[in-house]
Amino acid sequence: MKSKYWILLLAAALIICLALSLMLMGGSPVTRAEISSEGKILKTVDLNIDQEFTITVDSGTNTITVKDGAIAVTAADCPDQYCVARGFCNSGTQIVCLPHRLVIRFLDNETIDGMVG
Repeated sequence: MKSKYWILLLAAALIICLALSLMLMGGSPVTRAEISSEGKILKTVDLNIDQEFTITVDSGTNTITVKDGAIAVTAADCPDQYCVARGFCNSGTQIVCLPHRLVIRFLDNETIDGMVG
């Protein structure tokens, strides 16, 4: 009888911990991405608007596609094509095209505290 009590108590504690972790990890979805090259912001993209455009830098071009809240480099004239192989992403780590020094970074939905001019 006592072992059933402890098993039920442990199961209830696990369910509560799981529910709390899901609530804390959920957050709001990322809705913007920033495209930059060599530290200069080239474009900020709204991930809610499906679009396709080409970014041209000194070292080459990348075709960027935004679809269904995700973004991907769908074509590039770089030799390794790692950026294209990455596929569509909507959060997490950055998408990088090293030969073109292009970085796509996901922006959290934070508010702007201030601007430096």
